[in-house]
Parts: sequence; structure tokens; C-alpha cells
Amino acid sequence: MFLASTATLGMIAVLAQVETSFREPGYFAPVMLGMLILGAVAWLVAAVLGFARAQAFGPSARWFSFAAVCLILFHLQFIVLGFGLLTKDNSLVFGILTFFNVFVLLAAVCAIMGFIRLTSPR
Repeated sequence: MFLASTATLGMIAVLAQVETSFREPGYFAPVMLGMLILGAVAWLVAAVLGFARAQAFGPSARWFSFAAVCLILFHLQFIVLGFGLLTKDNSLVFGILTFFNVFVLLAAVCAIMGFIRLTSPR
């Protein structure tokens, strides 16, 4: 009986709590946008350098470059997702979120192929 009344008091205490709203910090948006842009630029540099050196280093460098291109496309998905959220276009948002990780998966496959080609003699 004591346990039942304690559980009931616990439930009443949980239900009586005041709902608090979350305020994002002021630095959240600039840091998020800045890191998104820097990440896309870094992967663009990696892709350009990889394709430029693919002739000298063989097919493994080309596969790593394809992985970098896939990760550039992954970063572009964030921009399209943000556009869909701003315009409140739910079909666009859910269409992107459905295949959100596909470019990361393709990048992983390309990196695996790059490592396989790296260990194979020319």
C-alpha cells in the first residue's frame, strides 16, 4: 500500500512540472553553418586533389576522390534540407530524410574500393 501511494505521488509530481521551452544558444546557427561550409570546402579540395593525382597514384586515388564527391553531395543535402524546412515543404524534407545517409554509404563503398585497389599491385 505504501508503494502504491509513493508511485501515485511520483506521478502527480511528474505531471505537475511546469513545461519549459528550449532556447538555442546564439552561437548555434553561425557555428553550424560555418562548419557545414568548411566541411564542404575541405571535401571539395580533397576531391580536386585526388582527381588531379589519380593518374600518378593509380585507381585507388580515384576511388578516394569519388568518396570525397559523395561527401560533398552529403553536405549539399543539408542545404536542401534547410531550404525545405524554411519553406515548410514537408514532402521535400521527408524525401531528403528518407535517403539522408545514402551518400555516406556510397562514400564508404568508394573508400573500401580505394583500399582494395591500394593493396593490389599495378
